[in-house]
Amino acid sequence: MERLDVFNCSNVLIASYFTDEKECAHENREHTLIYLCSGKLEITEEQGRKTILRQGDCAFMRRDHRMWLQKHIENKTPYRSIVLKFSRQFLREAYQMFDKKEFPDVQRNKKSLYVFPHERPDVRSLFESVIPYFEAGVQPSDEILKLKMMEGLYLLLHTDKSLYASLFDFVDPWKIDILDFLNKNYMCDLTLEEIAKYTGRSLATFKRDFKKISDLPPQKWLIRRRLEAAHALMRSGKRKVTEVCFDVGFKNLSHFSKVYKEMYGCSPINSI
Repeated sequence: MERLDVFNCSNVLIASYFTDEKECAHENREHTLIYLCSGKLEITEEQGRKTILRQGDCAFMRRDHRMWLQKHIENKTPYRSIVLKFSRQFLREAYQMFDKKEFPDVQRNKKSLYVFPHERPDVRSLFESVIPYFEAGVQPSDEILKLKMMEGLYLLLHTDKSLYASLFDFVDPWKIDILDFLNKNYMCDLTLEEIAKYTGRSLATFKRDFKKISDLPPQKWLIRRRLEAAHALMRSGKRKVTEVCFDVGFKNLSHFSKVYKEMYGCSPINSI
C-alpha cells in the first residue's frame, strides 16, 4: 500500500517519506539544504540540467529558482529525505553575529544547485541527528531548531566561500514579486511590456531583473511553466488535451503538442 508522510517542523525542518513515485514542480522561496536518507531524487533545473541524489547525498538549492523534482524508490527502498530551510529573518539575525571584516571578497554564485561531496561526516551528523524527532513524531524546540539551522549555515559557509554572497544577500526584494506575479498569471495572454508594467518596471529593467532569477528568457520561462502545469493536469487523468492546452495559456494545439513532446518525450495524449 502506498504511504506518504510529511513531517513539518515550523517550515524549517521537513521530513518526507514516500513508498511510491512522486514528482512536482518546486520553487524555493528560501535557501534550502536537502539530504537523502534513502531512495533517489532526480532534480531538473530550468536550463534542463539533471542531477541525481541518492542515499547520503546532500545539495544546496538557492532560493528563487524553479526545479522539477522526481522522487523514486530504489531497490525496493522507500524515498526518504530531510530538508532544512533558511528564512531571510534567520539569515539577517545570523548576519549580525559575524565579524564582517572576516567575510571573503567574493561574487554571488549564480548556480541554482550545489551538490556536496558524497557522504561528508558533518552533513550526515547534522541530518541524522534529527531523525529521532521525526520517528517519534515530536517537534524539536525552537532552540534546537535554531541550533540545527546554525549548524547548517556553518556547513554551507565552510563548503564554498562564494555562498557568503548568496546567503547574506538582502538587497533584491523584487525577486519574489516577479515570481509571484508570473506564477499567478502565467496562463494569461500578456505581452512582456504588459508584464513589465504590472510589476512596476520598464521593459528594459524587467529583462535585466529577470536575468538575475533565471537563465531562460522570459518567453521560454513562461512556456516551461505552462508545460509543467499541463503535465500535472495530464497526469491527473481528469482533463482532455484540448482543455489543458487552452487552460494553461497556449493558443495553438499543434504548437502545444510539439513543445510538450520536446520537453517530456511523448505527446500530451500519451501522458493521460
